[in-house]
Amino acid sequence: MIVGPSKALFMDEISTGLDSSTTFQIVSCLQQLAHLSESTILVSLLQPAPETYELFDEIILMAEGKIVYHGSMSCIMSFFESCGFKCPERKGAADFLQEVLSRKDQQQYWNRRETYNFVTVDQFCEKFGVSQIGQNLVGEISTPYD
Repeated sequence: MIVGPSKALFMDEISTGLDSSTTFQIVSCLQQLAHLSESTILVSLLQPAPETYELFDEIILMAEGKIVYHGSMSCIMSFFESCGFKCPERKGAADFLQEVLSRKDQQQYWNRRETYNFVTVDQFCEKFGVSQIGQNLVGEISTPYD
């Protein structure tokens, strides 16, 4: 239940026990609420369906308790491509993002000619930190807010 004016709403694993259609409807309503009220809604989801994933404006991708990526949905695939990994056309983005961080699944997404070596979560975090997206994020959060 949402009561009173709020500029930030945090929701953890709201899809547990729900089917993908219901999750989509809930996230769609939350998206409209966020846009209309100009507020921030942070939602954690495990394995969202592709249509639900596409509703988000930004993504914070975490693994092993660390932020691997934080930024626009439109830039996340190019970030992973710059790291040498490509999402196949018929693969859902959310599934790709989960699997590309996994030792078991990562190699199948390797998209470079040089020999594949497992990229750890820490290495992805380092690459994000020095990327343009990561640098822009540091600039944004370093700026005082009134």
